Amino acid sequence: MKIKVLSLLIAATLSQSLAADIPRTANGKPDLNGNYNTATLTPLQRPIAFGDSLYLSKEAADKIVAAVAAEKAEGDKQIDGDREAPPAGGDGSQGAAGNVGGYNSFWIDNGDSRFEIDGKFRTSIIYKPDNGRLPKMLPVAQKRLSKLYARYAKKNTGSAWWLETDGPGPYDGPESNTPSDRCLQGFGSTGGPPMMPVLYNNYKQIIQSEDHIMILVEMVHDVRTIRLNSEHISRDIRKWMGDSIGHWEGDTLVVDTTNFTDTPGFGRATRDLHVVERFTLKEDNTLHYQFTAEDPNTWSEPWSGEYPWPRSDSPVYEYACHEGNYAMGNILRGARILEAETTQKAKN
Repeated sequence: MKIKVLSLLIAATLSQSLAADIPRTANGKPDLNGNYNTATLTPLQRPIAFGDSLYLSKEAADKIVAAVAAEKAEGDKQIDGDREAPPAGGDGSQGAAGNVGGYNSFWIDNGDSRFEIDGKFRTSIIYKPDNGRLPKMLPVAQKRLSKLYARYAKKNTGSAWWLETDGPGPYDGPESNTPSDRCLQGFGSTGGPPMMPVLYNNYKQIIQSEDHIMILVEMVHDVRTIRLNSEHISRDIRKWMGDSIGHWEGDTLVVDTTNFTDTPGFGRATRDLHVVERFTLKEDNTLHYQFTAEDPNTWSEPWSGEYPWPRSDSPVYEYACHEGNYAMGNILRGARILEAETTQKAKN
């Protein structure tokens, strides 16, 4: 009798953990195959004004969406009204010397709504720590990032400023440029892990088999291959997006990722980054994405976030990052010209 009762309890528990009204593969697992649009207006980090408030009222969410829509509409109006090239040496609006400008609203596709979880709007993707923001950065990480910013995050003054600094310059060769500038990694950790929404190219495609899960990321056509019921490769082998292994816990795919290189997709982290992700297909055909990340060299504590991936009928188009990297030659040639000009001015 005890065994029968125990069996009934186990069966009841399993039935509660398995969603009935979701598509499944031939082996009974949730069918994750398909395309997803992960664009959202909800930010990764919570604006400080919201404090520890995890939720946002519908009125507040609608107000934010309306403000973004109005801003985009104004940007579209400016694009339609002025399609001439910007003035030489300027960006067309502020006249900054040497600045050719960036993306205008025509290219931005970061969604048109704030996401909801369990019927409630969220103030941020991050929900742990309670303030919805990245944990305090360790002193060693602050020092590391200061060196990185000193090398790359310089204002374009039209001169070879790097000649006045010690060590190699940021444009000495292709390998001295960042992985994203070399079109080797996606921007803004869209491929991650953890995988984040960004300003554009937010589509993902999942192809699933019994032994593997493949996630194709629209930005820079990053591809993640997740081995199921496997073990991590040797710690000596490192990958930009890490080594991902997964297993099923009921209807949830749990993915554990380690073995990153010194430049993982999430730019603030190091090779010791560890990410655990959970993918759960909901009855509304939305994929719930949850993650926890930790790095003993970067943050004072682990942090977690979540947001929905709505399914989409739109295809994931091919992404060509400055058309086969042809722009790299221009970057390096431009740096050599600036160096020659700067050296000549110093002589005069």
